[in-house]
Amino acid sequence: MPDYDKLVRDDIPAVIRANGQTPVTHVAEGDEYRARLREKLVEEAKEFREDPSAEELADVLTLVDAIRAAEGFSAETVATERREKRTARGGFEDGIVLERVLGDGENES
Repeated sequence: MPDYDKLVRDDIPAVIRANGQTPVTHVAEGDEYRARLREKLVEEAKEFREDPSAEELADVLTLVDAIRAAEGFSAETVATERREKRTARGGFEDGIVLERVLGDGENES
C-alpha cells in the first residue's frame, strides 16, 4: 500500500473505511497543521495549473480559506489587504509580463 503523508479533506477517512480499507491517520495541530496547509496549497495550485477547472480552483480557494483561519486572519482583514494592494499596485487583469528593468542610461537593444 502507498504511503501518502499528506493533509486530506476531513471526510476522506470515512470514504476509505466505506471502501473496506483502514486509514492510518493522525491529527496535525499547531505548526504542523499550518505547514501541511501550505504544502497542500502548493499541491492544489499545481493541480490547477495542469487542469484549470472550476473544481481545481475550488480546491485552491478552500485551502486559502483554511490557511486564513489557521493563521488567525479574519476574512475582513484579508479583504482589506487585497483592496489596499490592488489600489497601490493594481490587479492582474491586464496580463502585463515584466521582462526586465533597465538601469539608468541603459537602452533596450
